[in-house]
Amino acid sequence: MYERAMTFGELVSEYGLSRSEGLVLRYLSDAWRTLRHTVPEHRRTPELEDLVEWLGEVIRQTDSSLLDEWEALVDPDPEVTVRPGQTSDAPRPITTNERAFGVLVRNAMWARLELAARDDAEGLAALERRVAELSDPPTEVERDAVSWGEDLDDYYDEHDSMRIDADARSPRNLQIERGDRVWRLRQVVLDPEGHHDWAIEARVDLAASDAAGAAVVVGTGLRRLDATP
Repeated sequence: MYERAMTFGELVSEYGLSRSEGLVLRYLSDAWRTLRHTVPEHRRTPELEDLVEWLGEVIRQTDSSLLDEWEALVDPDPEVTVRPGQTSDAPRPITTNERAFGVLVRNAMWARLELAARDDAEGLAALERRVAELSDPPTEVERDAVSWGEDLDDYYDEHDSMRIDADARSPRNLQIERGDRVWRLRQVVLDPEGHHDWAIEARVDLAASDAAGAAVVVGTGLRRLDATP
């Protein structure tokens, strides 16, 4: 779920868990509480903190009452009226949790890089269809398998492979141009020769992300960095 940048709904659909999704959500909330409150401070790496923030936000966007109940028990607030068994107000906009939203964006771009490294144009097109369905109503898919296939052919005419090791996953390879409504993304591809002259590009619609409760990342292509979009 984390590696593939899946929403809770996509997880349930992928593995046919509709009859037990409540149980799965409770399991995830238990995992979140365990990670948040029992891991010793000296073991809490930035990567773990990112995962905890991401998991907490996934749960909150699915059913915020689960976290509200737990947080009310840990830190009671007389102004909070949510009680066990009640449903709280709608979850906060997902973009307000900058750390968790950043993880969602990075994972979405990494998922595209892994598919590109496998020369999987059909997989990239399927991912774009998933993103299009997050909107209400669903939007048109901008790039199909043919478009992605042409980009991949151009890349592999110059390089034999794409790196997907720890260095390739480093946040420094993801360039983000933040706007008020849209973020522009560029995931730099590490090639075997070390030229780093290609990137997967995408955009994030912030309003659509808040409405969907997930990062709406739309891939716009795999391009040479000196190429004009």
